[in-house]
Amino acid sequence: MSEQRRSFSREFKVEAVRLVREEGMSIGQVSRDLDLDHAMLRRWIKKYSANPEEAFPGKGHLPPVAEELRRLQRENANLREERDILKKALAIFSKGPK
Repeated sequence: MSEQRRSFSREFKVEAVRLVREEGMSIGQVSRDLDLDHAMLRRWIKKYSANPEEAFPGKGHLPPVAEELRRLQRENANLREERDILKKALAIFSKGPK
């Protein structure tokens, strides 16, 4: 039987990182106490150290920069579509009556 993946809340991850960084506990000790893989805890520490505010956005959520990029890409696609419609309309109306 396959083992189901565990998911952890942002608060849990931040607290695990805090135990290592602020409480001075070793990665090995924290990973044993919390029943975590030490490599996963190292990744959490690295992500949190790089950008604490945007670390661990949650399932289905993107960091603010990625959300803004996605919004701009949608807006760009809409503007291109509107431009193409206007080009076609200009071509139709510039032919004039026959």
